[in-house]
Amino acid sequence: MEQHSDIFVGLDTSKLKISVAIATGERNGEVRFYGDIPSDPGSVVDKLATRGARLHFCYDAGPTGYDLHRQITAMGHDCVVVAPSLIPKRPGDRVKTNRRDAVSLARLHRAGELTSVWVPDAGHEAVRDLVRAREAASDALKRSRQQLQAFLLRHGRNYRGRTSWTQAHSRWLCSLQFEHPAHYIVLAEYRQAIEEAKVRLDRLTSRLPKLRPPGRCRRWWRRIKPCAALGS
Repeated sequence: MEQHSDIFVGLDTSKLKISVAIATGERNGEVRFYGDIPSDPGSVVDKLATRGARLHFCYDAGPTGYDLHRQITAMGHDCVVVAPSLIPKRPGDRVKTNRRDAVSLARLHRAGELTSVWVPDAGHEAVRDLVRAREAASDALKRSRQQLQAFLLRHGRNYRGRTSWTQAHSRWLCSLQFEHPAHYIVLAEYRQAIEEAKVRLDRLTSRLPKLRPPGRCRRWWRRIKPCAALGS
């Protein structure tokens, strides 16, 4: 292969492996499936780099995160990450396999038809994980409260106060009486689950203001629901 030519590499990532396809730099050049490699791309990057070509990698963003991007760029090669919704698709092309996706990415990258997304650095991504953990805690609290409300509704216990989850509401829960002892156990378990979920949510919320990320991640930061601990 000619020295200093270009190779466009499409990567389809999964938990245990990466499917690799390569496209030569010529407009109508060869596009072929290279094979499946372990989740560490070092070996194939080194092998392709020995040909003296400039390597241009791409893959679609997913649950594997951005570590792959960092590994490739640390080796001195170009890499872009594409949101799946931004990848052009042909009408009627509904067959999806790792091999086909990798080949398609390599071809589209060579044609310049991929739109890259901003890749956060390790610090930004760590804060994102914390925000996701807080959102998961918020969802868990909602589910626990919904389960208790459904239990009370099944047994005709309707709170007549203005606002639930207040001290008055808690006193009302304590005053409830049931015919069967099992219902007291269920009530206690639901209340404990709510309390534990709330403690977890408050704990995570209290950590967030200290780690607020700078720069272009601030817009993403606004996904957090307003809460007193964040000063909103």
